[in-house]
Amino acid sequence: MKENIHPTYEVVDVVCACGATFKTRSTMKAVKLDICSACHPFFTGKQKMLDTEGRVDKFNKKFSATQGKMVARKPKTEVKAKKSAAPSKAVKKFVLSTAPVKAVYKKAAKKENKKAEKKESK
Repeated sequence: MKENIHPTYEVVDVVCACGATFKTRSTMKAVKLDICSACHPFFTGKQKMLDTEGRVDKFNKKFSATQGKMVARKPKTEVKAKKSAAPSKAVKKFVLSTAPVKAVYKKAAKKENKKAEKKESK
């Protein structure tokens, strides 16, 4: 193996969000976890609420505005009517290669020539 190209493999402390710490070996300087075997429901058998990003508080804030009651919504037919009233945009098709176009023109020209020959023969 070449020397001085490999990262150092040292003993580091692993710290979990629940406060548990343990030692392991890693190339990283420090390891921080959101959940570990000391707080994971599979290992503990207990369900704990971990709200690291404030998602539960955000949901509770939205839900408390209605006090747990259903909010009356507009019928879906009105929404569809508004969408259909908007002008539709035409889709433009672009030809990337002229080779297929030339082949189509050649076929059309052959058909016209055959029609012309039939008319002349009559």
